[in-house]
Amino acid sequence: MAEKIQSIRGMHDILPEQSGLWQYFENTIRDTVQSYAYREIRMPIVESTDLFCRSIGEVTDIVEKEMYTFDDRNGDSLTLRPEGTASCVRAGIQHGLLHNQQQRLWYMGPMFRHERPQKGRYRQFHQIGVETFGIAGPDIDAELILLTARMWKRLGLQDIRLELNTLGSNEARSRYRDVLVNYLTEYKDQLDEDSLRRLETNPLRILDSKNPELQAIIEAAPKLMDYLDDESKLHFEQLQAMLKNVGIEFTINTRLVRGLDYYCKTVFEWVTDQLGAQGTVCAGGRYDGLVAQLGGRETPAAGFAMGIERLLSLLEDQGVKAAGDPDVYLVLQGEQAQIQGMQLAESMRDQWPELKLQVNCGGGSFKSQMKKADKSGALIGLILGESEIDQGIIAVKHLREKLDQQTVKQAEIISVLQKLLNT
Repeated sequence: MAEKIQSIRGMHDILPEQSGLWQYFENTIRDTVQSYAYREIRMPIVESTDLFCRSIGEVTDIVEKEMYTFDDRNGDSLTLRPEGTASCVRAGIQHGLLHNQQQRLWYMGPMFRHERPQKGRYRQFHQIGVETFGIAGPDIDAELILLTARMWKRLGLQDIRLELNTLGSNEARSRYRDVLVNYLTEYKDQLDEDSLRRLETNPLRILDSKNPELQAIIEAAPKLMDYLDDESKLHFEQLQAMLKNVGIEFTINTRLVRGLDYYCKTVFEWVTDQLGAQGTVCAGGRYDGLVAQLGGRETPAAGFAMGIERLLSLLEDQGVKAAGDPDVYLVLQGEQAQIQGMQLAESMRDQWPELKLQVNCGGGSFKSQMKKADKSGALIGLILGESEIDQGIIAVKHLREKLDQQTVKQAEIISVLQKLLNT
């Protein structure tokens, strides 16, 4: 017997019993971003490797360790996208969407990183991304945070809290970087392997280390807030005032730095204690220098990304369910019923497009069809046989409640179902 082929480690099938929750989540997110007048953009899954080296940074963990990179037949180095912001910026520059324009864009799709699979972190994972361009003030930062807060409300998610920080301008962060490196160098013999590597490449990431042995050193480190320029301070103060005015609660986390090189000024994360180590469910901020870094003109920009798998895990843990089962199952008894039943089902769908109606196919006895109807998860069973066809009626059976079976005229079945299904 040939060996069974399995899915690749860290890349999972989304099975029919899971897809209902995915659809509920995706539809809710889509409706929310569109209610804020954001427009969808769809980018390729494969991009030039150079795009991510220039945007994310060649000395980041993502580029050094995690990207799926390969040479195509022309010898070009290509990469499965590890994140969406760089692709969105590339598309905006390429198609002339950014210069002297304001854009509010969003996208959804798979990303790829070769990391150790664990709950909420996979090698193929899915992200929602929202990106804005051409708006320099704190008002767009506030709008992005309000948009995510409304997503949690519409999804019914609880116990997600907002953490906020500012990285200041690129110039202020560069000055602070020098001060931080000088401070950490004094403790070089106490730093772990990751921190030693970051000391040379991305020292601000050391502030985000979870190593308990480093916490005292990190707590005593100079604070970025003390090195901010006046404009960045004002931007951050105005953002806080806007959030307070609309009732958004937050805490300032001075150790929140984000893992990618292109962030500046506002950074934020929505976090939860319910997912263990993978507690961040949404993260974002400003990246005013990225467009110019990738060959465009200086353009203010801000956005966020959220991992779908982590949020779905949180939805499941909090008991949020999405109906994927049919509303109605149509049982057909006899050859004539099979012919007439298809016609009746199509008429019902014409009258009520939202109705989830499953028609029995493959024949079977009345008993076996009723078993299928029950197993389908439908709330209502409809029974059509020879006698019902002759009389122009159909039988209505409640599959989840102990109520009497009834018969109704076929012409009235939709209005009856709408009452029974409370729509």
